[in-house]
Amino acid sequence: MAPRTREELVSLAIIHPALAAALEKGPPKLPDPYYGRADHTALREHRAAILKEKWALRYLPGPIAEVTEQDRKIPVRDKSEITIRVYKPVTKKEGGSPLIVMFHEGAWGMGDLSDEEVNCRLFSRDLGAVCVNVEYRLAPEHPFPTWINDAWDALQWCAQHASELGADPSRGFVVGGGSAGGNITAVLAHIARDEQLSPPLTGQYLGVPAIMCFLPPSHIPAQYRSEYLSHPLVTPCHDPILNVALGPLSPLITLVTRLILSLLPLKLLARIFSMAGMNGDMSSPLFVPFHYGKAEQGHKDLPPAYLQVCGLDPLRDEGLIYERVLREEAGVKTKIDVYKGLGHYFWTNFPELEMSKTFVEDTVKGMRWLLEQA
Repeated sequence: MAPRTREELVSLAIIHPALAAALEKGPPKLPDPYYGRADHTALREHRAAILKEKWALRYLPGPIAEVTEQDRKIPVRDKSEITIRVYKPVTKKEGGSPLIVMFHEGAWGMGDLSDEEVNCRLFSRDLGAVCVNVEYRLAPEHPFPTWINDAWDALQWCAQHASELGADPSRGFVVGGGSAGGNITAVLAHIARDEQLSPPLTGQYLGVPAIMCFLPPSHIPAQYRSEYLSHPLVTPCHDPILNVALGPLSPLITLVTRLILSLLPLKLLARIFSMAGMNGDMSSPLFVPFHYGKAEQGHKDLPPAYLQVCGLDPLRDEGLIYERVLREEAGVKTKIDVYKGLGHYFWTNFPELEMSKTFVEDTVKGMRWLLEQA
C-alpha cells in the first residue's frame, strides 16, 4: 500500500462539524481551587476535575453489575508497591478468560485508573476478559524511567499470576493503552519480545499513541518525513486537547527552529527537550519506541497491533507511519481505525458526541480482533 498523500493527510485535519459545535459552547465552568496557578499539581488536578465532570456522559457512567472490581498492591523493582485494579466478569467465560493489561494516558505525568476504567469494564463484560488496570507512578515526582519500569514489572507480575487472577493467557494476552499508555504499550511489546516474556503477548492495543514523541522531522528516517505532517513544527496544531503550540511564531522563526534542531545530535536534543519539560529521554527507545527500528531485530516479531488515530491530533502521523512500518516492513498483523476531523482523546473530553460512542465501540471491536489472533 502506498504512503498517504499530502492531500489525504491534510483532509484528515479538517475539523468535524460536531466537534466544532461542541467547541463553540466553551469548556465547563468549574469551581477551581487552583485558579491562577500553573504548576504541575494544579494542572494535574484541574485536568482530573474537568474529566470527572463528564463521567455521567461516558459510554458507561460507572461500575456495572456484570463486572467485579478489586484493587490490590503489587511489588515493583525498587521495593515500592503500585496499585492495580482487577476487573472480572461475574459470569465466567466458557473456555477461559483472556488477560488484558491496560495503561492510562496523561503524558506520563497525569492521569489515573479512571482513564481506562470504561474500557476495562467493557472488555470484561463484552469479551469475558480479566482486565488489569495499572497505576504506574508519575513524573515529575517519579522521573523517567520509573513509569516504564513500573509497567514492565506489572506486566511480568500479571504473566506470573495469570491463573491466580482467573485468566488463561492462551485465550489471549493483550497489553494496551492510549496516548502515554499507548506509548508504554509499544515499548512493552518490544521489551516482552526481547526478554521472552512467558507466556508471550498475543496482541497490543495502541490508542492515539506517542511513537516518536514529537521527535523533530530531521531526526526520523528520511523516507517517512513526507508523511510526518502533523508535527507542530510542520503544521500548526489546532487540536483542542493536545494543543502543542509553539506560540505565535512566524513561518520564518519556525523554519529557523527546525534548522537549528536538525543540526543537533540526538543526545543533545534529548537534553534540550528535557530542560523544556519533556518527561522522558528522547534518545532512549524506552521512551521513543520508534528508536527500536534501529536495532537488529527492529520491529519484527511483535504481536498483532490494533491502532486508533485521530485526524486533528498532532500525534496522528506518528501512529499512521508506525502502522505502515509494522505491517509493511516488520510483517506484523495490523488493524487501524482513523477518525477524520477529531482530536486527541476527544471521546473522553467530548463524551456527548455520537462519534465518541462510535470510538468506544470500535475499541471493543478492535480488542475482539486482537483476541481472535491469539
